[in-house]
Amino acid sequence: MRQKRAKSYKKQMNVYLHTFKFREPFQTIVDDEIVLTCDKASFNLPKGLTRTIQAELKPMITQCCMQALYLTNNQPAIDLAKSFERRRCNHFGNPKPPAECIESIVNIDGENKHRYVVATQNTKLRKTLRGVPGVPLIFMNRSVMVMEPASDATMRAATLSENAKLTAGLNDTKIGYIKKEEEAEEEQPQKKKRKGPKEPNPLSMKKKKSGPKETVEPESEKPKKKRARRHKKSTEESNGDANDSPQENGNDAQ
Repeated sequence: MRQKRAKSYKKQMNVYLHTFKFREPFQTIVDDEIVLTCDKASFNLPKGLTRTIQAELKPMITQCCMQALYLTNNQPAIDLAKSFERRRCNHFGNPKPPAECIESIVNIDGENKHRYVVATQNTKLRKTLRGVPGVPLIFMNRSVMVMEPASDATMRAATLSENAKLTAGLNDTKIGYIKKEEEAEEEQPQKKKRKGPKEPNPLSMKKKKSGPKETVEPESEKPKKKRARRHKKSTEESNGDANDSPQENGNDAQ
C-alpha cells in the first residue's frame, strides 16, 4: 500500500473512531462475493483487511452468506469463511440473499448501531449503505483492496457532531454558574481524616491509679517499745529478808 493511500485510510478511520465511537477490534462483515474474489486471486483476505484498516479487527460472516458459499461447492472459499466468526442474522430457517441480509443487520433505523465495517463486492449494497452515516466500505479493485472515501451522509453527521461540541458551552446557561454552597465548600479546605481508630485500644492502656495507698512500715523499721526494768533493790531486799529469817529463828531458839 502506498503511503499516500495509507494516510487517507488512517484519516478516515479516525473520523469513525471519534465521531461514531468505533472501538478496536473493528467488527468487519464479509460477504460471499469478496471471499470468492480473494480466493480466485489468491489474496490473503484477513491480512488485506488488517493492512487496509491499519488496526486490529474481527472478521465476521452471516449465516446467509455461508449458505450462499455452500451452494458454490468451492471448498477452499468455504474453509476460509469457516475461520471467521459467525454472525447470527436470524434468517437460518428462511435464508435471504446476502445483500439483503447484510443490509438488515447494518442499517437499523437509519444508523450503523453495531458499528460494523462492511467488506463487499456488491455494488448495489455499497450504494445503499452510503446513505447510512458511519459505515466504512471496503471492496477489491482487481487485486488491490480499497476503502471507499467517507460518504456524504457520514461527513454531514461528522460536521454536525463537531458543531454541537463547539456550541454546547455557549448555549448552556448553567455552564459557569456556581452555587454559593459550592463556593463555600471550595473556600474551606477539607480536613484530612486520620486513618485508624479515633481512640486508643482500651486493652493497651495502663490502669489508672485509684489514689495514694497507705504505706505499711515493716516491723523492722517500727520503733521498739522499751521494757520496764525492775529495780534491783527490791529484789535484793526480798532476798535479804529471806536470808535473815532463818538466823533470827535460830537465835530465838538458842
